[in-house]
Amino acid sequence: MSDSDDDVPQLSAATLAALQDFYAESGRTGLGQVSTPTDKYSVGAMEEDWHMSQFWYSEETATRLAEEVIQQAGKNGRIACVSAPSVYQKLKQLESERLDGVSAVLMEYDRRFAAYGDEFIFYDYNNPLCLPEDVPSQSFDIVLADPPYLSEECLSKVALTIKYLTKGKILLCTGAIMEEHAGKLMDLKKCSFFPKHNHNLANEFRCYVNYESSLLS
Repeated sequence: MSDSDDDVPQLSAATLAALQDFYAESGRTGLGQVSTPTDKYSVGAMEEDWHMSQFWYSEETATRLAEEVIQQAGKNGRIACVSAPSVYQKLKQLESERLDGVSAVLMEYDRRFAAYGDEFIFYDYNNPLCLPEDVPSQSFDIVLADPPYLSEECLSKVALTIKYLTKGKILLCTGAIMEEHAGKLMDLKKCSFFPKHNHNLANEFRCYVNYESSLLS
């Protein structure tokens, strides 16, 4: 989310070149235009900007993660999606189908998502506790986070945000190489579920939780 020069996406040169070719061939820049889907909550309704390390989940993964956080939030529960717009979008799509009163907010650096109104909260992981006054500590039943960069520095700062927001439950999606840091920082365990993205990434991604979940097995 941050455009800080201190962090760079952990992608191979071949992957970056392939992405550039993809955008060139499709006539897109990846820099903030709205793509084809008419539903503003469709996964992919806003283009990925790989300069901000944005890579959207596949429909299958977004749905699975949305269903997981709904279940874990419980009736009238609150969900925070930190740097995970794909899951927030899927939650909004599922909103009319659920009767449990679950609500969600999206915390994102990319201000294009301000189109989602009051449920959008500007978030810069470089200032992990710079949050609006109306977002008190421990105000979310579960926090799902997908830090933008695969670095200990980035995860450490996002962890501060997560710990501030959550009543206890955490679902983290990040690279497999971050497993040790996820365990040390938030006592998270690696799940057997493999999150997938619309575009294949060079780094293996995994999910981590601190509660009993079907994602673990």
